Amino acid sequence: MTQVPDWLERLAAQAQQAKVPRYLLPPADGGREAAVLMLFGEGPLGPDVLLIQRSTRGRRHPGQPAFPGGGVDPGDGGPVGAALREAEEETGVDPAGVHVLCTMPELYLNHSDNRVTPVVAWWRVPSAVHAASPDEVDSVERVPIAELVDPGNRIMLRHPSGMAGPAFRVRGMVVWGFTAMVLDSVLRAAGLERPWDTARVEQLPPDILGLASRS
Repeated sequence: MTQVPDWLERLAAQAQQAKVPRYLLPPADGGREAAVLMLFGEGPLGPDVLLIQRSTRGRRHPGQPAFPGGGVDPGDGGPVGAALREAEEETGVDPAGVHVLCTMPELYLNHSDNRVTPVVAWWRVPSAVHAASPDEVDSVERVPIAELVDPGNRIMLRHPSGMAGPAFRVRGMVVWGFTAMVLDSVLRAAGLERPWDTARVEQLPPDILGLASRS
């Protein structure tokens, strides 16, 4: 069992005051309730976060790195229950070893009409994880925070639409879009971000763009 680190306690204390970008503000009504689990833990290489790579055969965001998560079902009791259930189904994580610290403000994804609540948690008793739902998940990674904040692993990715956003090249994955945006803001809020070259802009790779166009 490991203690919650100070930086995560600070993050949790200010989570509900996090500013939501205008383009992610939920509408007054409508949208499907969903949740993702931002599960931090102490790994062999220091603090890390649990990410999945979605199946290239899946219907939801094929091939994209993401936090475990999905829609809120009636029996979940809300976003926290949904995030824990989805994480267990997708990665095999044992919810009994997860200490939920807080939720963050809802973020609206217009493309999928989802109102997503990020659930921040600490892995006080880590359990083995794997791609527990092969139809939905290709792989599971505990990505060290040190790799995420390494300036050499950070880029801006530009979509053909002209929009650009932060991205990470880690563990053979290109983490971009919603997941990268949330990670970027959380690392900054936790005081972990290191200066990096935001002028380093690359085009979204064709293979990633092709998969994204299917969702």
